[in-house]
Amino acid sequence: MRDSRETFINHAFVTGFPIKHSRSPLIHGYWLKSFGLLGSYRAHAVSPDAFADFMQALRDGTSGFCGGNVTIPHKERAFALCDRPDELSRELGAANTLWIKDGLVHATNTDGYGFTTNLDERAAGWDNCDRAIILGAGGASRAVIQAVRDRGVKTIHVVNRTLEKAQDLADRFGPSVEAQAMGDIPDLIKGAGLFINTTSLGMDGTPVPQIDFTTMAKGAVVTDIVYVPLKTPLLAQAEDQGLRIVDGLGMLLHQAAPGFEKWFGRRPMVDAALRQIIIEDMEQHL
Repeated sequence: MRDSRETFINHAFVTGFPIKHSRSPLIHGYWLKSFGLLGSYRAHAVSPDAFADFMQALRDGTSGFCGGNVTIPHKERAFALCDRPDELSRELGAANTLWIKDGLVHATNTDGYGFTTNLDERAAGWDNCDRAIILGAGGASRAVIQAVRDRGVKTIHVVNRTLEKAQDLADRFGPSVEAQAMGDIPDLIKGAGLFINTTSLGMDGTPVPQIDFTTMAKGAVVTDIVYVPLKTPLLAQAEDQGLRIVDGLGMLLHQAAPGFEKWFGRRPMVDAALRQIIIEDMEQHL
């Protein structure tokens, strides 16, 4: 007797502009294969001028996608154009994960989850500290500030070349967040338990400031959300000084998991094999 049950094959995306160098299809393709699921996840370039139409096609079902990820430069527009943003994305004003439910576009931001889960995995106990320093006040720092604050770190110093931008984030995220100038780092770092770089310092060959990480608290952690190269100049500097370091690759991997579960109904694991696949891909494209 023929099985009358339908087989539903979901198709998800990552969109940005440009997007061809995204490693998200590798991540989700690995999980689809691991679970033996039918479905797809692919990079889908959408220009800023076409993004509103893309969101409408997602909503009315003509795109062929059940949801997906959003990256630069569309995160703010995705939040503004979705129907049901959650509390995380509302505070951030940006969304990186979309899914369709009852004909509406739902949205969240999993960057902060990816950041803290990476630290939990690779530097357990990082959140026992009272003070953290976050270098940079760009869009990438928002989810990190939110996540660190929500994990209970009492004081978060946001350090930026332009103090006004740091102050904007302090105003957004509340009294536990303080705006500081670059010149304040030597004093701020004394006794701090966590140092986070959210900038591109050193990635383009520009000079990296020399920081004395040895004055940080015992067991302190230095981490970077950049993952190319895997060991950034600031991480190399901290490691040379005997600090615990955590690279940014795990943030990329872990932030992907909640979306996969939304689209394909299974919660994936970030394992060593997946990490190695991404590292090998990075090495091939140096």
